[in-house]
Amino acid sequence: MDSSGHLVRNWEWLERPETRTLMAVLDPEGAGNIARFVGGAVRDAFIGRPVVDVDIATVLTPEDVTRRLEAAGVKVVPTGIDHGTVTAVVDGHPFEITTLRRDVETFGRHARVAFTDDWRVDAERRDFTMNALYCDIDGRIYDPVGGIADLLAARVRFIGDAEARIAEDALRILRFFRFHAWYGKDEPCAEGLRACVKRSRDLTRLSAERVREELLKLLGAPDPVPVIRTMMETGILGQVVPEATLVDRLAGLVAVERAVGEADPIRRLGALLPEGSASAGQRLRLTKKEQIRLSEMVVPRDDIKPSGDATPLGRRHRARLYRLGHEGFVDHALLNWAMDGGNPDDRAWAAFVEAARAWTIPEFPLRGRDLVALGMAPGPAVGDLLDALEARWIAHDFKPGKPALLDQAKSWLADDRS
Repeated sequence: MDSSGHLVRNWEWLERPETRTLMAVLDPEGAGNIARFVGGAVRDAFIGRPVVDVDIATVLTPEDVTRRLEAAGVKVVPTGIDHGTVTAVVDGHPFEITTLRRDVETFGRHARVAFTDDWRVDAERRDFTMNALYCDIDGRIYDPVGGIADLLAARVRFIGDAEARIAEDALRILRFFRFHAWYGKDEPCAEGLRACVKRSRDLTRLSAERVREELLKLLGAPDPVPVIRTMMETGILGQVVPEATLVDRLAGLVAVERAVGEADPIRRLGALLPEGSASAGQRLRLTKKEQIRLSEMVVPRDDIKPSGDATPLGRRHRARLYRLGHEGFVDHALLNWAMDGGNPDDRAWAAFVEAARAWTIPEFPLRGRDLVALGMAPGPAVGDLLDALEARWIAHDFKPGKPALLDQAKSWLADDRS
């Protein structure tokens, strides 16, 4: 058991009632030999970032964990019991608890593992040194593979031989870049980068869902641009999204997103894609809603920009905003701002985006039943007339109201019958 000697007694999440309750059940003596916190919670707490998910590693088998927790009245869900993981739910808070493991055979995300009671062996099967930090309930840090030094140096380093770790699971290539975007600085670790480039073709064997998850997490980083640029220059980005080439536009978008306080991974993906490359969304298995949004973003809307008028949002802008909705309109506004120099201090662009966000989209006052009540037979003609009335209403800046629209409908219907 290696300990770095660091004592961190003031981490708020260590004192939460649900945390202490759970560890008292798993490791009653509190010596850190039975159960420890591991991974993201320890890593993020060490550098002062918010802790979201708390995971636990233990020498206990999943069956022993389940018996202890159920005897204490704690709800247990066998979320990944074949790989040694159960989820405990304490006062509504979930904790993943995983038995220490060693790899027997590796083939992507579903490696064949065996349980162990050796903390160092468990650490050495993890991907990066900063993810192999452990902490007991008293705040003692266990650092078997030098993760603290790498974490403080903002260096994402593979545990052991980088190429061998990637051969075990090619997703680690994308994780390497994602973690560098979130935790690294300057250039990526040279050894890790060489291994990623050498084995980049392995990425083509990954499922679209796994690629999508990592890519969107990467794009959600405060500034993913340097990492995305490195991935493009080394050919790695082309293995997963060959259409993604507009890194300069992404850089502009990230700058203006900061100005308006709105970072969005799907929009950032859209910034990378040239016109007509909506198929990337299908290939990445985005949700249907995300695919539609991406498809709209890769259609140029050059008119969505400040007009220079005293009112930031003119009639034609309101018409476009009505059709696209807030999200679609703001997507295009920010992308166009990025292409227009991407100056985050541009007040005209900032006012334009703010006005779009603040504008209440009106509701078209007519429904099909209103036209049926006028004597129209239900059918496609009702939809056609509704569309024509709505287009007229939009063209007149969302006027007139319902009574006048019904009068217009009556007039058109009378003309058709004459």
